[in-house]
Amino acid sequence: MTWIRRMTSVLVLISLFLGLAPEADALPDYGYNYSYWGDAEPAPYPYLAERHIYGTDLGIGELNTPQDVFVADDHHIYIADTGNNRIVVLDEQGKLIRIIKDFPPGDGVEAPMPDHFNKPYGLYVDPNRNLYVADTQNQRIVKLDEQGQLLQIIEAPESSVLPEGFQFFPNKIYVDLANRIYVVAQGAYEGIMEFDTSGSFKGYVGTNKVRFSPADLLWKRLSTKEQSEQMELFLPVEFSNLDVDERGFIYAVSAEINSKAPIKRFNPSGEDILRREGYFSPMGDVSVIHVEASEGEAADLQNAGSSRFIDVVSDVSGMYSGLDSARNRIFTYDRDGNLLYQFGGVGTRSDNFQKPVAMAMQGERMVVLDQEMNRLTIFAPTRYGELIRSAVKAHYDGRADEAATAWEEVLQLNANFDIAYIGIGKALMKKDQNHLAMEYFKHGNNRKYYSEAFKRYRKEFLWDHFGTMMTGLLTAAALAIAARVLWVRRRAKAFYVDRGVISTPFHTIFRPFNGFWEMKYEQKGRIKIAVMILMLLMLVMILKQQYTGFIVNFNKPSELNSLSELSYVALPFLLFCIANWSLTTLMDGEGKFRDIVMATGYSLLPLVIVYIPQILFSNIMTREEATFYYLMETIAVIWFLWLLFVGMMTVHQYSIYKTILTLFLTVIVMLFIVFLGILCFSLLQQMIAFAQSIFIEIRARL
Repeated sequence: MTWIRRMTSVLVLISLFLGLAPEADALPDYGYNYSYWGDAEPAPYPYLAERHIYGTDLGIGELNTPQDVFVADDHHIYIADTGNNRIVVLDEQGKLIRIIKDFPPGDGVEAPMPDHFNKPYGLYVDPNRNLYVADTQNQRIVKLDEQGQLLQIIEAPESSVLPEGFQFFPNKIYVDLANRIYVVAQGAYEGIMEFDTSGSFKGYVGTNKVRFSPADLLWKRLSTKEQSEQMELFLPVEFSNLDVDERGFIYAVSAEINSKAPIKRFNPSGEDILRREGYFSPMGDVSVIHVEASEGEAADLQNAGSSRFIDVVSDVSGMYSGLDSARNRIFTYDRDGNLLYQFGGVGTRSDNFQKPVAMAMQGERMVVLDQEMNRLTIFAPTRYGELIRSAVKAHYDGRADEAATAWEEVLQLNANFDIAYIGIGKALMKKDQNHLAMEYFKHGNNRKYYSEAFKRYRKEFLWDHFGTMMTGLLTAAALAIAARVLWVRRRAKAFYVDRGVISTPFHTIFRPFNGFWEMKYEQKGRIKIAVMILMLLMLVMILKQQYTGFIVNFNKPSELNSLSELSYVALPFLLFCIANWSLTTLMDGEGKFRDIVMATGYSLLPLVIVYIPQILFSNIMTREEATFYYLMETIAVIWFLWLLFVGMMTVHQYSIYKTILTLFLTVIVMLFIVFLGILCFSLLQQMIAFAQSIFIEIRARL
């Protein structure tokens, strides 16, 4: 399947360059999805612009800095035309229904007649067609009926939990099925404001944690009262928008740059329960995407900083989307936090935005409001987008076969889409096709489900081959006993030869004090044995990188390089020996360079001994059993460090404290040697570049 994925990437790129895809005016500037390794893989476009709606097309004049859009249950579209102090109502097709600018009081409501909006920033329409408007500059929330008559006004709240001097400037609003009103207001750092049906303030829901550096905190602790009062307060970031899903949970987003959790999902207790089980947290772009800008567009706008979400909208089947104002893109995730697709981008083309400020779902379509261009764009899903949404909804409803069929069609359009492999793997697990499911989970780089499938497959395999395995184990045990008996008899008959140069390293790792003493002072150590152990370790490290089980192998196959693995072992070994010899020569050490090489080489033997069974074990273990894998790794490293310590102490005839000191200084000397090497290499590069520039200058003048 790997070659299919690579061929798909090549074909997508070739189609873009050769113009085999739709015309450039009908396409976003770049389609991609992130792989497990954080690479932006080419992907088809999930949504394309279906129509644009301008105020002039509606015959109502230009929209003026619109701030919010909402789609009601009947698919009617409501726009907060902030600069014109009005609400524009459109039908499902984008045709004008009415404009709400002045609103008379309804029955039983005492209010000036007529009343007006003053910079409305947010709006919401409940199932009864009642319209809630965040009348920002009037510092109130206005509730109107379907005909635009005033039903209720919620003024600035008064409560002891509100900070002193708080001014009520509501920005965004949402009403749940219990008619609780949630408001995102300017300066409401404590969280989302909650009002009951009567408009009484009930408190805050959710909050962002305060982010500060330890240095700032220390300086604030050490400052005087007067200095502390003049410092900037440690305040959490306020929310910029919200939405409520079909189960009543609140999605909230904060426009914080470089945040690892810009989107949150709050339960009734105010706890963030958003799943973040994908490769990366739902935070938009995980790396800077280098894309060439089209004519008249600035490339730096596409690559400027990380994502900054300003709006969030809940979707069906646990899906939700975030609007990134940094790169003008919309990112859609499933309920586990996996990135499904993204679209949009900076530009003036039909599928791009200049300054998107709000979005809403209209069934399968998405409505996006562009403040800079004063237009509303309705996006429709492509075949690729429809298949992804169908697969997610089928899986959410428990229709595994339908989900697998849809994911297979997705892979035909984009073989780089890891989530599709995972979806098919889940369907195969439900059919007890665990071995095949393992392959799909491996291609999708999902170790959690791979482990579950492997656990089931291992159980089936053991049950089916129990007799054969027991026969093999009994045969092996019998052969081991026979070999032991023969060895004892041979030793009893004095055929046993005393320990030689081959067995000395094995004796040393179990009895290091005697072993290193015999290695140096009884001349039982050999340089060639130490070098052989080093070469074995390099070979084992290469095998470990290549053949460690998928559960614990996080190496990117395309980046594995055997030569680099050799340098990671041989270079530190050589640096340590040179640094330790250089240092101990000045500190009355008795060890010669060959003694240091032998002691260091013999100390590496536990790594070779432990790593070989560790590689084998990693291929037959589950995710829960990975603790034993890392335990073996820890034992091998501690064993090596202990042998190295004893070897250096014995070879140089140092005390414990002096050995610790020399080992610490050896590390410092190694770093210094590396620094000098980098410095010399840099100077050599500069000298070569200078010589080349002189040569080019002389040749040009001649």
